[in-house]
Amino acid sequence: MKNIVVKKPESLFIRACRSQPAERTPIWLMRQAGRYQKFYRDIRSKVSFIDLCKNPSLAAEVTVRATRELDVDAAIIFSDILLILEPMGAGLSYEKENGPEIAAKLNTEEDVERLRAVDADQSLSFVFEAIKITRKSLAGAVPLIGFAGGPFTLASYLLEGGKSKDFARTKALMKESPQVWNLLLHKLSEATVQYGAAQVEAGAQAVQIFDSWVGVLTSAEYVSSVLPHAKYIFENLRELNVPLIHFGTGTGPFLKEFCSAGADVIGIDQGVKLSDAWEPAGSKAVQGNMDPALLLKSKDEIKKAAADILREARGRPGHIFNLGHGVLPQTPEENVHYLVQTVKELSSK
Repeated sequence: MKNIVVKKPESLFIRACRSQPAERTPIWLMRQAGRYQKFYRDIRSKVSFIDLCKNPSLAAEVTVRATRELDVDAAIIFSDILLILEPMGAGLSYEKENGPEIAAKLNTEEDVERLRAVDADQSLSFVFEAIKITRKSLAGAVPLIGFAGGPFTLASYLLEGGKSKDFARTKALMKESPQVWNLLLHKLSEATVQYGAAQVEAGAQAVQIFDSWVGVLTSAEYVSSVLPHAKYIFENLRELNVPLIHFGTGTGPFLKEFCSAGADVIGIDQGVKLSDAWEPAGSKAVQGNMDPALLLKSKDEIKKAAADILREARGRPGHIFNLGHGVLPQTPEENVHYLVQTVKELSSK
C-alpha cells in the first residue's frame, strides 16, 4: 500500500492573496514591528535603526517576535525601502529625528547615469540572510513577506533628499525633463526587480511594493509617468510565482489605473472605502484599510471600526485586513493586540 501524502493547506494569508475562500479574514499590519512596542524600543536604545536593519540576526529577531506577540497571519521582514539606494551610490543616513536623509544630488541626466546598477546578492546580503533566519525561526507557522519601494517613492526620496511636503523637485523633473525622469525610474525599477527576486530566492513567500507617496500625483501624471514603470516591475516579478502586493496612499482618484499595474493584491489606505475598491480591483484581492489613528481610541471604537470594515467586505474571498498605513509610534501596544484578536473573532465563520 502506497503512503498517502497529505498536502498541508495554504495559509489564510496566501489563500486571501489568491482570492480563495478562507475560514476567516487574515490580518497583518504594516510596521507591525516598531516603536509602539516596548521590546523594540529596548533594542533600539542600544542599536541604531540602520545597524538594526543591517544585522541579520537582530532583524530576524524583531520580525519574529512582533509576529508571535501579535499573533498575526503573516510576518514582514524588518527592513527599510531606502536601503537599496545606498549601493546605487546615494548616501543614506538616519541620524536626525525627522527621518532619513539622502546625500545624492540629482540635477542632470549625467547625475542619473552615474547611479550604479545594484548587485543585490552582494550589497544587500544582510537582508537575505535575515529572511533565511526568519523563515527558519517561523518554522512554517505563518508566511513571510518581503518588500521593496515603488518607483515614484524611491525617486522622490532621491530628488528631495528625504521626506517632503510638496514634492516640488520631484514633480519639476517629472514634468520638465521626462527623458531624465524615465531614465531614473527605469534604473530604480530594474534594481527593484532584482531585489524582489533575491528576497524570494532567500525565502520570502510574498512581495509588497510600497509606493507610499504616489498619491500626491494626479491620475494623468500617474498614468503617463509612473504606471509604465510599475507595470515593468510586476511583469518581471510575476515569474517568481508568489503573491505580489501593490500599496500606495492617496490612490483613490486613480485606483483603477493603480490596479492595472499587475499586482495580485491592491493595498488601499483609509481614504478609499473598501466597498469602492472591489470593482476596480476586479479579481484581485484587496488589503486594508483601517485608519491607524483609530488605534489611539478606546477599545469600543476600535471594535466598531474593525466591524465596519469587515461588514463592507461581506466575507468576500480576497480580503486581507490591514491598516491604511503603518502603526503610529504613539499607539498603545495593548490596542494593537486587541485589534488583531477582534478581527479574528469577528471574521470567523
